[in-house]
Amino acid sequence: MASPAKGWSIHWRNTTSRLLLAYGVFFVIWGTVLLGSIYWETRHYLEKRTDTQLKQQVGYLRSLDEEHLLVALNDYVVLEETNYNAWGLFDAGGRWLYGDILQMPPGVQPNLLTLRLPTEQVVSGPLAPKTATLSVIATRLRNGQILVLAHTTRIAAQVGNIIWHALGWGLSFTLVPGLIGGLILNRAPRRRIRQIESATQLIMLGDLHRRLPVSNRGDELDRLAAIVNDMLDQIERLMGEVKGVCDNIAHDLRTPLTRLRSQLYRVEQQMDEHDPHATLVEHCVSDIDEVLARFRALLRISELEDRRRREGFIAVDLGQTLRHVHELYAPLAEDQSLHFALEAEPDLLAQADPDLLFEAIGNLVSNAIKFTPQGGSVVLSVKRVGPDTAQLEVADSGPGIPEEQRQAVWQRFYRGESGLNTAAGHGLGLSIVAAIAKLHDFELRIEGGQGGTRMVTACRLL
Repeated sequence: MASPAKGWSIHWRNTTSRLLLAYGVFFVIWGTVLLGSIYWETRHYLEKRTDTQLKQQVGYLRSLDEEHLLVALNDYVVLEETNYNAWGLFDAGGRWLYGDILQMPPGVQPNLLTLRLPTEQVVSGPLAPKTATLSVIATRLRNGQILVLAHTTRIAAQVGNIIWHALGWGLSFTLVPGLIGGLILNRAPRRRIRQIESATQLIMLGDLHRRLPVSNRGDELDRLAAIVNDMLDQIERLMGEVKGVCDNIAHDLRTPLTRLRSQLYRVEQQMDEHDPHATLVEHCVSDIDEVLARFRALLRISELEDRRRREGFIAVDLGQTLRHVHELYAPLAEDQSLHFALEAEPDLLAQADPDLLFEAIGNLVSNAIKFTPQGGSVVLSVKRVGPDTAQLEVADSGPGIPEEQRQAVWQRFYRGESGLNTAAGHGLGLSIVAAIAKLHDFELRIEGGQGGTRMVTACRLL
């Protein structure tokens, strides 16, 4: 079973998820840029308006005498409800006289230019505003004193908060439904991908009659599946033609070769044993027998590649099958002076064709006996290696198969470059074993080295 992390990784690698993620990233970037621009333009407008109001207020206050100026300044602070205002009156040397601005803010000059200063550089105390900056302006009165006004507006901050809250809500109302919708939309494509994967695995196992599922949607997956199905039709047709030609050649040649062998055999029987041509005729009969054996093996492999034979599978006791093989080949191993051992666990049942399974194991044992030198050993065993898996082995103490040849030996007519090519045979025995293993969905591999060979077959138990 796939881990949750791997499942999520696979889920977010499909096209729909990537498009959804790309859309989410694009929306976040575009929304941030758009609302950021709106926020900057709004704040800039409000700050300019604040500066204009400060200049108008300073102009009005400069026109008042000192007695009315102090009253107007106090009223200016008290009557302003939505904005924080502060003021300070300083003499010509910059010493504080009146107001809640207790010292000349740094950088402020009586030139009617507005500055943005941190709040703590202008006013302090419990009544100081919570905003980070204040707009500060200063002017020189007619009596030489310096008037400083500080002003902040909550409107700019509130507008900024509204904009950023709108961005947050926009992201939540867009991305969250998008994620949920993406998860829902991905379920159908993922289910179809699993169906295609299941069909593909059966095709790779040799079931060329299988086709990829096609729905009624007519989308990209359906068009791709239809293309693959057309390709499979052509492959199946070509494979059928090649297989038919090979089978027909093997089948058609068997009859004339059989007649030729019969005629040569009759000639051989009529010849005198001292006739010098008798040995030649005997060799010809032997060669024809070898060719006929190859044709029979080719037709046998072709028959095994038809997966319809699986319909006749039954529950087979692996240990019992191995005991039958051991009984059949024990005399041959004894003639070769080999130690032939059997190690079989009981009650290991697998779904199989008993005759084919016997044939495959017999071929492996026959090869092991053939290539094991006298005094060696051959071990036939089956054991449980998992809850529903058994491992069948044919191990020998022969010369072994080099690692670079272990895949090639399953091919038709392959003869190894070692001592394997000196023995009698036509290179189709292991091909028949591979065809039987493929028909049963058994895993077949070769292990060992120069000190011997282990033919390992892993099969699923009932």
